[in-house]
Amino acid sequence: MKRKICVVTGTRAEFGLLKNVIRLIDENLNLQLQLVVTGMHLSPEFGLTYREIEDSNFKIDAEVEMLLSADTGPAVVKAMGLGLIGYSDTFKRLSPDLLVVLGDRFEVFSAVTAANILGIPIAHLHGGELTYGAFDDALRHSITKMAHLHFVANQQYQQRVIQLGEHPETVFNFGGLGIDAIKRVALIKRKDLEDILEIKFCKKNLLVTFHPITRESDAENIFQMHELLKALSELEDTFLLFTLPNADTMGRQFAELIQAFVETKPHSKVFASLGQQLYFSCLSQIDCVVGNSSSGLLEAPAFKVATVNIGDRQSGRVKSHSVIDCSAKRKEILKAIEISYSRNFQNNLRCTRANEEEDSTAEKIISIIASYPLSKLRKKFFYDLPN
Repeated sequence: MKRKICVVTGTRAEFGLLKNVIRLIDENLNLQLQLVVTGMHLSPEFGLTYREIEDSNFKIDAEVEMLLSADTGPAVVKAMGLGLIGYSDTFKRLSPDLLVVLGDRFEVFSAVTAANILGIPIAHLHGGELTYGAFDDALRHSITKMAHLHFVANQQYQQRVIQLGEHPETVFNFGGLGIDAIKRVALIKRKDLEDILEIKFCKKNLLVTFHPITRESDAENIFQMHELLKALSELEDTFLLFTLPNADTMGRQFAELIQAFVETKPHSKVFASLGQQLYFSCLSQIDCVVGNSSSGLLEAPAFKVATVNIGDRQSGRVKSHSVIDCSAKRKEILKAIEISYSRNFQNNLRCTRANEEEDSTAEKIISIIASYPLSKLRKKFFYDLPN
């Protein structure tokens, strides 16, 4: 009898990392894929990215609507509650043998909470990481405590998951999924990319993604976004390609500020979502990633592209030498961008290896998911570190 593997995805970036895992589950004769789509995938505001999932020839087994038309803290909490209700009904109908989730989003947290109560074993990808500037940090570690199998990106994250009380036999360090995904995407050439996106690259080109810092006040968030836009407005001969922020608190306010900025800046364009192939193709053509997206830390180094990482949102993550940290102040942002253009930095960048991602990460994850005895996952015990 096939083992039913349920995968939940709620964001464009998360699906990009999960895509090969989903494909391998679907192709495995001993596994039955159950794909649950939620969150931003179902929102017109964020590009209805469930279409990208369908375009990848995956069958969506269930949709869990949970986003509200507001970006306040109470709206996120209510969305999590709606998610719990939706996942409860969905998991009851699908009756999966194992739930697979990635990362730290509140959409995923609700899914894992429901599965935990319903007695469904959970496999968690990319646990053990830190993002001090976001409440996602606490959600990620909470997901770890409810999960039964753990697939982490490096040894440091592996040790951290074990430190949280997870048995070493259930924590697998197969590397992250970022490089694994990049290797499987056919990149679009520069001229074709310009035609598809209806853009024109300039002498310098920046890809900008700036998410709200959910541990900061509303006033501080607005200040930081204004400082970023002020800095970008001073750049000459530069094309600015924006992607919109996630459905976090204040995400819609950020989106409105970006869209208003783009309307006044000739050499700029904003996209709700690019999709994996277009996004990676843009990464291959730009000079620098600017903002506070995890992509600047995970995928950009593989393209030998510099990242200006602004503020505290990604504080705590392991970073490549290609990442330049700076505060969210206009002068500091401009200084960091200038450094990224410098000859010394570019020479070092070309010599720097990409993130230490292992080959065949997805295949190794599937081998465990397909074979690990489910009977061992029914009960969890806290693993105390040796004295």
